[in-house]
Amino acid sequence: MRSRLLALGMSLISASAVSAAEPVRLEAAEASHFAALALKGIQKEYPHKLDHVMRDAAEVRTPRSLHPAFYGCFDWHSSVHGHWMLIRLLKQNPSLPETSAIRAALRANLTKENLAAEAAYVNEPGRGSFERTYGWAWLLKLAEELHGWDDADGRVWAEHMAPLTDAFEKRYLEFLPRATYPIRTGVHPNSAFGLAFALDYARKAGRTELEQAIVRKARDWFEKDADYPAAWEPGGEDFLSPALMEADLMRRVLPAPECTAWLHRFLPEMPPALLKPAVVSDRSDPKIVHLDGLNLSRAACLWSIAAALPEEDPFRNVMRQAAEQHAAASLPHVASGDYAGEHWLASFAIWMLDARSSLS
Repeated sequence: MRSRLLALGMSLISASAVSAAEPVRLEAAEASHFAALALKGIQKEYPHKLDHVMRDAAEVRTPRSLHPAFYGCFDWHSSVHGHWMLIRLLKQNPSLPETSAIRAALRANLTKENLAAEAAYVNEPGRGSFERTYGWAWLLKLAEELHGWDDADGRVWAEHMAPLTDAFEKRYLEFLPRATYPIRTGVHPNSAFGLAFALDYARKAGRTELEQAIVRKARDWFEKDADYPAAWEPGGEDFLSPALMEADLMRRVLPAPECTAWLHRFLPEMPPALLKPAVVSDRSDPKIVHLDGLNLSRAACLWSIAAALPEEDPFRNVMRQAAEQHAAASLPHVASGDYAGEHWLASFAIWMLDARSSLS
């Protein structure tokens, strides 16, 4: 399987010679393997890292008793984006051999009762910062994927998820006015990531109040940014590029000419630090393997930003070539054999391949 993923990564590089590259999709074998990784993960309770504040001894509980829908994949947010990836694969590959197994697993997890329990947990006093905002963003991305899907199961799952989706919409609307400063880290609390996926959801679902709140906050936080110190990247456990994630958010927020001008103020030059893939020295280390995720998310951002630039913009081809190199560096290692990366990296690979298709 790694050789097939390597071949897919090399096909991304070879596509750089084409002015309007064809979309790059997983072949059936790779899609099946990614599905198998996610199926294993969303049903695997341990090992597990909880984001759980215990208010008394009665709240010393197992992951599954706390989160009956999203108990797997090592942590709550990885379980959420594992579910998203499986739905994405179903939509992209209707004849996938794992279809029956995927639907059975999702029917078991995304029940009305399980999702009501997830919503009740989020709405308990003292849970306001639970998964803020990385898990919030992935939950809304899952809701976005289900929204409007003409599928009997999909309509049921969307209905079951509605109380939890509503809870996280409310979280954003309550939190953003109080959030004076953005968080520019390269890991979970990154503010730009949290806004970008939530904005995609708000627009698809027609949630105008949420969309307007996100656009206001993005402009407030980031519109005046210039001369970003991108040479400081990457951090040793980053899976997001603060610079590129911010730019990927702003290409959603600003009109095209305004976005191009903003980008060239933000990054007057494309620094080498953003163009060179990160080196991953140990894929069994759960923090160092974040750098594989960084390469994949950088590729997703680079392709999406490039697609928003005018054809004649000098950054466009530079970004495309860097994206292809980042994808090729880490796509072969999504299935490394170690759970430290396998429980989540395939979701980033699908995000990246979706962004790649935006340039076709």
